[in-house]
Amino acid sequence: MKGTIDTIFNPASIAIVGATTRANSVGQAVIRNLIHGEYQGVLYPVHPRLKSLYGVKAYPALSAIPDAIDLVVIIVKPEMVPDLLEEAAQKGVSAAVVISAGFKEIGGEGAALEKRIQAIAAKHHIRLVGPNCLGVINTDAGVRMNASFARIMPRPGNIGFISQSGALCTSVLDYAEGRKIGFSKFISFGNKADVNEIDLLHYLGDDPRTKVICMYLEDLSAGQEFIRVASKISWDKGKPILAVKSGTSSEGARAAASHTGSLVGTDSAYDAIFLQSGIQRVEGVNELFHYAMAFSRQPLPKGRRIAIVTNAGGPGIMATDAAIRCGLKLAPFSSDTEEQLKTHLPPTANIHNPVDVIGDATHERYEIALKTVMQDENVDGAIVLLTPQAMTDILETAQIVPNVAKTVDKPILCSFMGIVDVSEGVAHLEESGIPNYVFPEAASRTMAAMARFGERLSMGNRILPKLTFDRDRANTLIQTKLNGNLKCYLPEREAAELLGCYDLPLLSSRLVTGPADIEAAIDGIRFPVAVKIVSRDIVHKVDAGGVRLNITDVDQARHAFAEIVANGRRFNPEARIDGVLMQEMAGKGVEVIIGCARDPKFGPIVMFGLGGTLVEALKDVTFRLAPMCIASAHNMIRSIKTFTVLQGVRGNPPSDLAAIKDCILRVSTLVANHPEISELDINPLIVYPDGQGAVVADCRILLKSDNA
Repeated sequence: MKGTIDTIFNPASIAIVGATTRANSVGQAVIRNLIHGEYQGVLYPVHPRLKSLYGVKAYPALSAIPDAIDLVVIIVKPEMVPDLLEEAAQKGVSAAVVISAGFKEIGGEGAALEKRIQAIAAKHHIRLVGPNCLGVINTDAGVRMNASFARIMPRPGNIGFISQSGALCTSVLDYAEGRKIGFSKFISFGNKADVNEIDLLHYLGDDPRTKVICMYLEDLSAGQEFIRVASKISWDKGKPILAVKSGTSSEGARAAASHTGSLVGTDSAYDAIFLQSGIQRVEGVNELFHYAMAFSRQPLPKGRRIAIVTNAGGPGIMATDAAIRCGLKLAPFSSDTEEQLKTHLPPTANIHNPVDVIGDATHERYEIALKTVMQDENVDGAIVLLTPQAMTDILETAQIVPNVAKTVDKPILCSFMGIVDVSEGVAHLEESGIPNYVFPEAASRTMAAMARFGERLSMGNRILPKLTFDRDRANTLIQTKLNGNLKCYLPEREAAELLGCYDLPLLSSRLVTGPADIEAAIDGIRFPVAVKIVSRDIVHKVDAGGVRLNITDVDQARHAFAEIVANGRRFNPEARIDGVLMQEMAGKGVEVIIGCARDPKFGPIVMFGLGGTLVEALKDVTFRLAPMCIASAHNMIRSIKTFTVLQGVRGNPPSDLAAIKDCILRVSTLVANHPEISELDINPLIVYPDGQGAVVADCRILLKSDNA
């Protein structure tokens, strides 16, 4: 029988190999969790000597169990696991959770041992979680399975949590219990010898009890497959996915590798994957659950316009500042809203946004203010602030918030500021599905995250572009240039020839090998021209003194030719210099860069940002995996910090964003179709005013064969 992921979460029977009554052992924790958690199926503890464990009949081996077994939980020495899996296969078991550690995370023999259990599971169609994991939990009332060594059974909820780290899971469960956060499924998948984050995402995406998916990741198994599955969940089903990705620093990446034996890709690749998948990347576990509470309990805002209701001016200003920093907007109230607020609030109250109901506000005053602003069509959501003052009836104020929330399809977040005095009110809010944050900045960040997700759901064009290109000609050029070599650098003229196969906009140019050819070359281009050295041994032409611009006559061109060649020989005496490129001068415009690097794990990653010589210093760039959909290119342009430059500043007209998007998509298609392209730079791409297009002013490409 072929195993399924569902068998892992909904087994009718579980055998626990390694179950024991020995105090403070993993085997004891797992069997006790299953019993005390009131697992609804049949348990079969396996122990070589004991007749029973905690009143449940035990068996000396899997083969001794007379009945069918759906799931086996393995907690034994690592070297025993392969034989146990073989025994489980003979028994007809279709799913396994291997909690035991000592596999690829320790390298050497451990890695070889993991390959053995991986092969056994694949051969017998056993779906396997682990090894080196905490276990699996399903809070469904019809299952109630805590097949883990966590200290507590989490309360039921609609958040699915998957983690590559078992130790982190125990902390998360403790945190969630303190905040009264519940889970639908809770999975530690460890070394992912079989079941990985993509399998679990797919399962939770289809799980009707899971409204929000939270992840802690150290690496990804397959970038493009992850994007495909996550995109379907995010965009097609509208189910939010929140992720913490560790290993962003070089030190963190090394730690991740030693922890789970993971091969961590570049952080830029992960940013690109998350953006293209619709996943919200968060900074840590605290922010993860700040967002999860809101996504799982509140409707999404239809826009970024929020109202703030407060009983204190200072916190209202703090919330306003945080909201604006996060990209939210203070909603402009209608005249009817302001008139109602003026009628029902005291004269000292502020009836504009943020609404200040004054420090002596009763719950009635909060209620009329919140109800009034939430009924305003200009308001997409609200943040309610409360400071615990002597006159404030905290619990009563908390009670009115969910009552108002029931009357509108808009999110309401709260910040009852403090810990002790507001605790009773906060407990009521959270029990009623209203997320509360200790300080208003967290509430503003969370509302902004909800707004971003709502906006992304409304965007179309999540399809690949239909472009014209000559793939066969490009293949021929690439193989000719490589000519059996492991790698080959294409100088600008040859790189432009390859770009031309994908209809990227190019400038007219001529290769000049000697001074005698200059006049004929100029006739085909017209002045003014740029003169650039052509050498596959000189990658950065400017550094070598190999560029002259705005050449306006033949004499200047001859002088530039001689000077550039001499500079190139001084820069690199061994360089092979093919001549110079006479190229028409591009008109003035905004300089941007489109580049590509090939990540060893995820393949081609396209880069975009403002271009020119300062690109490495500014580092205002963004990344996406290729191939990308139309919406990804659209978002890519708008995600750089200096996007305002492209919109037109200080009297300059807006740039041709459609032309930039077309170039990004053509580069994305080019590098996706031709894996030999290891690196590519178009810098700069000169972008003209809206409707006037763009042109490639300089480019270079590095090719590598499949064997490089």
